[in-house]
Amino acid sequence: MPIPMPLCRIPETRADVALNLSMVTRHGLVTGATGTGKTVTLQALAEALSRAGVPVLCCDIKGDLSGIAAAGGDNTKIAAAFGRLGLPEPEYAANPTAFWDVAGAKGHPLRATVSDLGPLLLGRLLGLKEVQADTLRLLFRVADERGLPILDLADLRAMVEWATANAASLKAEYGLMSGSSLGAIQRSILVLDDTGAGRFFGEPALDIADLMRVDANGRGVVNVLAADGLMAEPELYATVLLHLLGEVFEELPEAGDPDKPKLVLLIDEAHLMFDGAPAALVQAVERTARLVRSKGVGLWLVTQSPLDVPESVLGQLGNRIHHALRAYTPKDRKAVDSVAETLRPNPLVDAAAVITELGVGEALVSFLDREGRPTPVERVMVVPPASRIGPLDPGERARIVAASPMGARYGEALDRESAYEILKGKIAGGIGAKADETKSGAAREPTIEEIEAELRGLPPEPAPREPAGRTLAKREPARRANGGVGLAEDLARAALSAAGRELGRQAVRSLLGTRRRRR
Repeated sequence: MPIPMPLCRIPETRADVALNLSMVTRHGLVTGATGTGKTVTLQALAEALSRAGVPVLCCDIKGDLSGIAAAGGDNTKIAAAFGRLGLPEPEYAANPTAFWDVAGAKGHPLRATVSDLGPLLLGRLLGLKEVQADTLRLLFRVADERGLPILDLADLRAMVEWATANAASLKAEYGLMSGSSLGAIQRSILVLDDTGAGRFFGEPALDIADLMRVDANGRGVVNVLAADGLMAEPELYATVLLHLLGEVFEELPEAGDPDKPKLVLLIDEAHLMFDGAPAALVQAVERTARLVRSKGVGLWLVTQSPLDVPESVLGQLGNRIHHALRAYTPKDRKAVDSVAETLRPNPLVDAAAVITELGVGEALVSFLDREGRPTPVERVMVVPPASRIGPLDPGERARIVAASPMGARYGEALDRESAYEILKGKIAGGIGAKADETKSGAAREPTIEEIEAELRGLPPEPAPREPAGRTLAKREPARRANGGVGLAEDLARAALSAAGRELGRQAVRSLLGTRRRRR
């Protein structure tokens, strides 16, 4: 049975305007100019979903949303808003909250591997041209088929360096990978690493199940992504969000039409996902948004203007909350007209006139009814949340992060053997010991060409010594008790190379280019 979730109220009639919980997966749009109340609406929506037992992931652009983890109260403006709505002040309470941060400074580290991200999103993050992006896709295919895990940027750089040195031997199977394209990719990786974006890549990668927790009282956990630092790198912010969307789509099973969502994504500054995005990526987002609802997932985009969202995506957002828009420019006027034209008319509300007159906290809303039909537009006030309006102080945030069970799982970075070690790690030892090994006849470490021969199932051939100065700095291993990887482990890897190749061939990438994990 559909469950109404009171979210707004008409002050004059004291009538509630409820969001149907079963329709949240039909997605939604929240718009409004700066200072019109979008952040409070985002918090109120996240809190209402949490109370209904629905886990939420939301983006905290300014730090204000962190207050959802603390009880409200002692706010005269909020008290006055409840009075205007004819509602008593609620029992102020905190919400179960988990904080995440790509930098790891304001929450649990949020990571993904380069392989999981995929070439489509990574190509956009690196700012590659079409030919370079095609080359990157070939690199991912080579890595998949040869069982070379690309976990972080050091692995990717090693892969590019190896492909550059072996372009001639790869040409017959994969076509020409030009040195100029590989060089451009390598330069882009270095630039990206210099911005600090490299900390996003690595393990342990986020398990989507950890975003879908419910506490002992049946309330959904509100996952807050600290995004204020990411605003300096909008491409990285967009990549993180698109990757999470792709992971949700790939990892969750079909759910049909549940009475309530399994997870809701509330994405602030959503226009950053589409700014400068290639047509293929926009199409992938549109298809993912259309299909992800069948997984029981709701996608709500928050932005200043409806014109910020491509029409193909906008058409998937059935629920609408429009705060005040300003018509200072012809483009602003077009945004105002688009709101009025797309809302279901109400003879009592002149949407085109009202949208520019709304006060802080007021909005024009149209939700889907239990049959999936848009309701006539209403002028409402958003009911304030019972949690704190405003940010936590650093001490409060730190205590919540320290008490979270997610710290034990994601607190420390892991460094397992990956493409870097496979392609580069054994050469250093081989170069230094080669002369002595030749004299003594002792077994030597395999060269990169011999490792490649193993991976391809071919007899090894003698290879020239790699020149000095071509080594690539690798991050310090976080967990490697024995101080290195031994020859026995290489032999085990070689014995399993056929299985690794088969798994590589079976690697499947989703609509957004992310790799479907095998569990």
